[in-house]
Amino acid sequence: MTEDTERNSSDDPVWMTSAMLKAYSHPLRRRILRLISRHEFLRAADIATELDVPANSASFHLRTLAEAGLIEEAPDKARDRRDRVWTGRKGALNLGGPENPVADEALGVAVVSALVEDHQDLVRRVVAWTPEYVSGRTAEVHAAFTQRTIRLTEAEFEAVMGTINDALSAADDAHDDADPDGRYWQIDLVAADDTV
Repeated sequence: MTEDTERNSSDDPVWMTSAMLKAYSHPLRRRILRLISRHEFLRAADIATELDVPANSASFHLRTLAEAGLIEEAPDKARDRRDRVWTGRKGALNLGGPENPVADEALGVAVVSALVEDHQDLVRRVVAWTPEYVSGRTAEVHAAFTQRTIRLTEAEFEAVMGTINDALSAADDAHDDADPDGRYWQIDLVAADDTV
């Protein structure tokens, strides 16, 4: 299971430590990570304003994320020596698997549950928007839902997922950040075979 925290390819995936898992399991911290990924560089005050949380709370959660290795300071973006600017870590994070099992299984399951909650929130937003589109009240696309059932070996499935991730990374790399029509899209890929 992979979670991209930053807009980069997953060429050098990192296996999540217990500290990363613990930090990532908190819903506000996941919101902060998504916000940093959208803006690339942010200060605690910016995060507090955008997420409508107290500045000291944003600072606390930023320190926790930094200590876990999920974000880092960007001193070159600071206005002065006291100014702390944060950016997300580069690359993909892998939760765990047979070759690198998580040290704390309960914590790993908690992170998966948190990711499922985020996914369910995305599905709720798609369902709330869908009547506008299917009724013809809007022609603007804000969401998509695609469902496919295909028969593959495990190796073929892994190759397909690699191709999808490569295509997403290529599209992200090709995007012009100055394009005013650019929007952030949350893309959740969920797949399971018929044995689970």
